[in-house]
Amino acid sequence: MIRQIGVQRQIVFLLLVGLLSAAMPALAQQEETQQPTPVPSDPQTANEKDGKEYRPGETIGKSKLERETGTINDRIFEVLPNYGTVENAINLPPLTTGQKFRLATAGVFDWGAYPFNGILAGVEQARNDPKAWGQGWDAFGKRYGASFADNSIGTYMTTAIFPSLLHEDPRYYQMGNGSFARRAYHAVNRLFVSRTDSGHDHFNYSESIGNAVAAAMSNVYHVPEDRTASRNASTFGFLILYDGMNNELKEFWPDIRRKVFHKNMP
Repeated sequence: MIRQIGVQRQIVFLLLVGLLSAAMPALAQQEETQQPTPVPSDPQTANEKDGKEYRPGETIGKSKLERETGTINDRIFEVLPNYGTVENAINLPPLTTGQKFRLATAGVFDWGAYPFNGILAGVEQARNDPKAWGQGWDAFGKRYGASFADNSIGTYMTTAIFPSLLHEDPRYYQMGNGSFARRAYHAVNRLFVSRTDSGHDHFNYSESIGNAVAAAMSNVYHVPEDRTASRNASTFGFLILYDGMNNELKEFWPDIRRKVFHKNMP
């Protein structure tokens, strides 16, 4: 399990390094970037349909879930799911419990999650980790299931279950403007500071408690030799680091999208 989470960390870290390398020159030039225009062509129609009110200039996605939650699934590198990200809105209505679970479900069962978990399982199969599972399609299925469970449980715990119980807002609000260092700090800071449903900031209990519970639950389906306190502590630490890197990708992806892919619109 430690090696499995470590592989995830290495993959995300490589993506992050590429992203930051492309973003830093653009930020250093202090060029002004134009915010994307709203996706709905008729805001009034969107208001009447979804019962939510958005200000002109706010970017929201095309799907019903995105319009209801004020988010946009602007896929990172055109592939990785990016549900729950608020690109340039400031004040949004609080999410209902149902909406929090729908955001988590959308991320867990997004088409991009299946090949991602398949790659992780394939790497573990090649390394024969854990050895107790051996080789063959049956072993690959176990590794795939473990990888899918690790990511899925963590997502539900930090996006739906604990945010609902603790009345926290699991959406990631991009800063979008400012220096590179300030935005990078903002992304990391969101691991420890969360917006509540009432619009205030407090400690991000969902991130810490949710990942701790996810690490503990992984003992159920991992091999007995992996069910140790040290492995759980390492898994918890890696999950926090993984989420931090994911926040960095969410924060700087619009810069990469414009500078590398030359796309102003998600």
